[in-house]
Amino acid sequence: MNEAQAAQQAAQLREQLNTWSRQYYVEDAPTVEDQVYDQAYRQLQQLEKQFSQLITPDSPTQRVGGQVLNKFEKKRHAIPMLSLGDVFSKAELFEFDQRLQQQVQQAVAYNCELKIDGLAISLVYRDGLLVEGSTRGNGIIGENITNNLKTIKAIPLRLSEPVSVEVRGECYMPKAAFVRLNQRREAEGLPVFANPRNAAAGSLRQLDSRITAARQLSTFIYYLMEPEKFGLQTQNAVIKQLAAWGFKVNQESRVAHTHQEIEAYLDEYQAKRPKLAYDIDGIVLKANQLKIHQQVGNTIKVPRWAIAFKFPPDEQTTIVRQIEWTIGRTGIVTPTAVMDPVVLAGTTVSRASLHNPDYLLQKDIRVGDTVKLHKAGDIIPEISEVVLKQRPATSQPTEILTNCPVCQAKLVHLDEEVALRCINPKCPALIKESIVHFASRDAMEITGLGPRIVEQLYRQNLIADVADLYRLEANDLLKLDKFKEKSTQNLLTAIDHSRHNSAERLLYGLGIHHVGIKAARLLLQNFGSVEQLMQADEDQIAGLASIGPTIAQSVVTYFANQEVKQLIAELSAVGVNLKYLGQTSAAIPSDSFFSHKRVVLTGKLETLTRLQAKKWLEAHGAQVTGSVSAKTDLLIAGQAAGSKLTKAQSLKVEIMTENRFIELMEAEK
Repeated sequence: MNEAQAAQQAAQLREQLNTWSRQYYVEDAPTVEDQVYDQAYRQLQQLEKQFSQLITPDSPTQRVGGQVLNKFEKKRHAIPMLSLGDVFSKAELFEFDQRLQQQVQQAVAYNCELKIDGLAISLVYRDGLLVEGSTRGNGIIGENITNNLKTIKAIPLRLSEPVSVEVRGECYMPKAAFVRLNQRREAEGLPVFANPRNAAAGSLRQLDSRITAARQLSTFIYYLMEPEKFGLQTQNAVIKQLAAWGFKVNQESRVAHTHQEIEAYLDEYQAKRPKLAYDIDGIVLKANQLKIHQQVGNTIKVPRWAIAFKFPPDEQTTIVRQIEWTIGRTGIVTPTAVMDPVVLAGTTVSRASLHNPDYLLQKDIRVGDTVKLHKAGDIIPEISEVVLKQRPATSQPTEILTNCPVCQAKLVHLDEEVALRCINPKCPALIKESIVHFASRDAMEITGLGPRIVEQLYRQNLIADVADLYRLEANDLLKLDKFKEKSTQNLLTAIDHSRHNSAERLLYGLGIHHVGIKAARLLLQNFGSVEQLMQADEDQIAGLASIGPTIAQSVVTYFANQEVKQLIAELSAVGVNLKYLGQTSAAIPSDSFFSHKRVVLTGKLETLTRLQAKKWLEAHGAQVTGSVSAKTDLLIAGQAAGSKLTKAQSLKVEIMTENRFIELMEAEK
């Protein structure tokens, strides 16, 4: 391939990757699976490595830089980034409206927007290309965090038009990303973040942009400097123009003309707040007519044409009755407060993690304490404070465990972890938790093998590790509580089916530190089998896209253990598949009817099994999911299809019979 051919192919790949990225991160309407994007991304990486002169500033490969900064440069804002005035009642909100109407001597319509609980940012584009990004700081001087902001895929590196603009908005961490980050940090023995806003702030100010990239931040852009240059007259029109240029904007904004419409918007989103994918702490009213912004101007700190209504915290008081210590599969021992049940953000809550001993001591939470309870990010129950004046006179500080609550081994702090760990490899809790994880849905998917059954199997000395699952016989299971012939056969069938899983499920099920579902798939896609992966060195593994040195070191260290080698040999001996059966690095067939479609299977299939249908669909480029949504492209319905069929009909999803599916399978042979 010569340079001209490489330049043409690189341009096509950049355009395709940017389109896919916009559909996924901005429009929330992905059209391809991750592996399709990853394959095209690797092709572009290889081209740019071979022809480095072809690298452009807006290439997707340039989102994450390798250079670690010593510090952030200060950035003075040409026009101050103001904060908003706050009100806390509807009466105060409508008083603001009356003052503004009196000042401009006319009725004022407002663009109602959600108040995203994140960090204000500024983005500067020159001729459509992102050249600078900064934090708000104190409103006058912020910090240049361009490299970090480039890692956020909701931020376009190049706009749809070659305009020179400065825009502002909010950087936030989605609730799901917040939960995953805290789970990962807790599993690694690190302090957890209190809420998504703190997590976003900590992520934005990383001197290593690769850490920011891993945190899955997103943005909503809502402000345009000098909108009159583009003939825009309303805030509502600004939002539409920002979206047209390629920015992610919040689609929940609405123009309101009366107090009744404002109140309806406020009440609607206060109720919807727990169900949103991101954290909000109120709503914002902005005079929709931009000429009003110019007419009334700003104070030193806040605009006179906008106001924020802050939601009251959804907080309840309850009493701590017990502090339990539980152990997870990585050995971390976690304290949990057990409390009188209260209803919080629509659900009944009676437990809250206390994360680690440092957190417990810092909050000084004791049995018998009255505490204030809320949901961090509307998701995670968290004790915000102890009501000290209601503490019983007989109260005693909570003692921190020194020994494992299960095996009584001495607990340790590893490196600089805040967590306590049990490192006894023979600890029954670690063994049982690892088996439960191995059988879980995202791992080997052994339906029916939950914690209670694992507990019975272990207690009766029927299993000591995951390989023993495949040696179980009917007589073993019939010894268990409430096990009859049918339940015994169902579990044995589920165990047998799991032998034939593609090996990335096994790799994830082994519970290797840092190896999640996606990493397991990428590793096996490239190495082909667990045996080949075991023979790879750190450099070979770290060289894969999206893997890196941390995962590589963890994998090599894990497979260097002699007991692990023995376990893999035992799994092979009992017939567990060790090879990758999915789509390899070869291109997914683009001419298949099913290519790039999201497909759901429902009902009883008569010609082939559900597993066979799933494997065939995935081999022909489909993404098979378990539930129907607006993003589902196709439902394949067998006999006695139920609620999924009903939902697909209501969403006008294409529905295909099993017979038609078989016809298309035959046609694509």
